[in-house]
Amino acid sequence: MFTTSLRHNVSFTEALLYWLKLGFISFGGPAGQIALMHTELVEKRRWISERRFLHALNYCMLLPGPEATQLAIYIGWLMHGTLGGIIAGALFVLPSLVILIALSWIYLAFGHVGLVAGILYGIKPAVVAIVLAAAWRIGSRTLKNGWLMAIALAAFVAIAIVDVPFPFIVLGAALVGMIGGKFAPDVFKVGGGHKQANVAEESGPAIIDDHTPTPEHAGFSWGKLFRVTLIGIAMGIVSWSMLVAVFGKATPLVQMSWFFTKAALLTFGGAYAVLPYVYQGGVETYQWLTAAQMIDGLALGETTPGPLIMIVAFIGFVGAWTKTVLGPESLVLAGILGACVTTWFTFLPSFVFILAGGPVVEATRDKIRLTAPLTAISAAVVGVILSLAVFFAEHVFKLSQPLMQWDVVAIALAAASCIALLRYKLGTISLLTACAIVGLVVSSFH
Repeated sequence: MFTTSLRHNVSFTEALLYWLKLGFISFGGPAGQIALMHTELVEKRRWISERRFLHALNYCMLLPGPEATQLAIYIGWLMHGTLGGIIAGALFVLPSLVILIALSWIYLAFGHVGLVAGILYGIKPAVVAIVLAAAWRIGSRTLKNGWLMAIALAAFVAIAIVDVPFPFIVLGAALVGMIGGKFAPDVFKVGGGHKQANVAEESGPAIIDDHTPTPEHAGFSWGKLFRVTLIGIAMGIVSWSMLVAVFGKATPLVQMSWFFTKAALLTFGGAYAVLPYVYQGGVETYQWLTAAQMIDGLALGETTPGPLIMIVAFIGFVGAWTKTVLGPESLVLAGILGACVTTWFTFLPSFVFILAGGPVVEATRDKIRLTAPLTAISAAVVGVILSLAVFFAEHVFKLSQPLMQWDVVAIALAAASCIALLRYKLGTISLLTACAIVGLVVSSFH
């Protein structure tokens, strides 16, 4: 059961206010969001110990889906049960959804206005730099030896040149990790994602400390596992059936619901890793938006708090708007519906994974396994992210054009952004603000 200190020191209202605050300040992608939670929950508030935090994070990284969101759900669930997990996850996502709906409307209604076009011109090269910086950061932590570098290179070649579907790359990497973990375990040892500071000595024990007993609601039982899983699956099926009943089976909203459910089950390694798959479906297969709009959407997603995978809300808004799913008179309402549908089906699996699987995780706190497949998948993700950077660079810099028509200003701005991110550790929002200003200035001379 909950200890007395846990029950009294962190009230449900206090936790709710924190998760709401996090939803509005969680910039910087998954790495930045995890760092925010670590600083606040482990170091300052001492709600959870370093070891328990990292244990939860390791398992969230093993799951498909946005690991920062799942980590918030996990901690909320561990502290206040199922309702606590739902509130933590929902408040982590909702501010971003509302902001992106507003930005998507502005983009479609006024995107060709000089001011908006100038801002986007400056932000796009920064996005290329942000993706490259993400590949560098993940690669520097993950690619510890030649074997892991080879996996990353193979993944890059597979997706960028051979055009292997992303799910097969994930499965192939996991298989290599399983085999390698058995025959060459030293190659696939996982390093910690955070510096192991001895916070307990400085600030005292955490409310959920290393040896705090698992609360009663987090205890494992097969009945609870099946019950939560079936409820989650039923919610997805009922939601999908309602869309089919109202709009028909072969319609954009129904296609989005099924596609983003699949995407949610394939997002190993975070949003950057699954974006090529989302691009293939959204741009090439279903044509909900254009390649240029996809890049613009990522630029907008980088400027908002919340998980980067929230770009799905932009895709849903643009797709429902352009396909006029509610008729030409209701474009804004259609866009809002599209954004909500894509968000619901993208994040529903994450809640099911944590609320159903959390007790399993707590029951295996001293038996962490499956790290070798995770290491191999993480290495492959580096190659996939690099392929995404190449794709964006080709469109933003106009590399498909003759050499003299390449966008030299955009290339220079991206190079400067890389230096600012990697050398001077400039924050994402500061970088995007600076690049937006540069974009306005440059556009004014065109």
